Amino acid sequence: MIEFKLPSLGADMDEGTLLEWKVGVGDTVKKGQVVAVVDTSKAAVDVECWQEGSVGELLAEVGQKMPVGTVMAKLLEPGETAETIVGTPRVLPAGRAGATAAAPPPRRMISPAARKHAQEKGVDLDKVTGSGPHGAVTLEDVEHAAAGLAPPAAVLPAADKAGEMRRAIAAAMARSKREIPHYYVAEDIPLVKALAWLQAGNAKRPMAERLLPAVLLFKAVAVALKRYPELNGYWRDGGFVPAERINLGVAISLRQGGLIAPALLNADAKPLTQLMQELTDLVRRTRAGSLRSSEMSEATITVTNLGDQGSQAVFGVIYPPQVALVGFGRVTERPWAENGELKALPMVTASLSADHRVSDGHRGALFLRELADLLQRPEDLDR
Repeated sequence: MIEFKLPSLGADMDEGTLLEWKVGVGDTVKKGQVVAVVDTSKAAVDVECWQEGSVGELLAEVGQKMPVGTVMAKLLEPGETAETIVGTPRVLPAGRAGATAAAPPPRRMISPAARKHAQEKGVDLDKVTGSGPHGAVTLEDVEHAAAGLAPPAAVLPAADKAGEMRRAIAAAMARSKREIPHYYVAEDIPLVKALAWLQAGNAKRPMAERLLPAVLLFKAVAVALKRYPELNGYWRDGGFVPAERINLGVAISLRQGGLIAPALLNADAKPLTQLMQELTDLVRRTRAGSLRSSEMSEATITVTNLGDQGSQAVFGVIYPPQVALVGFGRVTERPWAENGELKALPMVTASLSADHRVSDGHRGALFLRELADLLQRPEDLDR
């Protein structure tokens, strides 16, 4: 028997609310398959399962809010039966995709805690109005009913989501500044060669395949990290754990405010065209609220790019348990001395915020120099 638990989708996630099951009792589950949709403080996330088996029991109910690590379902391994783990398999409520058993009549969404509390207090759940997601009956609803009070007003999702996101961001960043001894280094990088190479290449590409400067910056970061692996990984259990892959968490601002940093997976190993396509898709799905749990949980370092509307430089706060963050300011034309001549060149300021428990300023500065050198040879990044 395999327990499928609610995964952590970031340092700022303590709990999630189940919005939908994508599987039903008896369904076969393969590695990487989306099995549920969970609402977090930042987005509704497609949660993948990384074990294989068949669904023996669904323990979490739609509308249920649960802490990270809660067992949501039980999977049967080859040779096991439902009776092995639960005696009698639970039947999937109507509306859950993939049910193989006959669907029973629709039932109300009631959290297990609310149901138990109602039994203790003698509250008739049929007479309780739910104020939770999708009308789910919550523990607070039962307490109000038991006290003879009017049910709490349901919070408007959009307004509540914005406030919840700000609280989650604040908690994660406060933890970062409290626990991580940050150091900061920065480097001004001329982009004449990089932008000229992009312009020449884009002139030969269809409009839909043209590259933005951001994708060149991201690829350069990923490649530079190969020589400085101490910036790519996590601080866990009192020590540094290097990451096996280079997954760039890309800070993406949301139209309603706040930001999310889902991952561009294996960014160092992809040609620029593919990376551009994946970046475009990632931004679109982030703003549409359609991300996968692997994209939310597997970033090994974060990159923030302020773009044309930003300031000249940014010094970010590390997103724990990561140990570094790279920032790019706005590309601007600035004076630059070269071979005894003063020129006006397009420049970008690259910054590094890093964890002093893992690396020091000397290594951080060398990383930025490597980044600057790579951007003087943009053709070498398209591999």
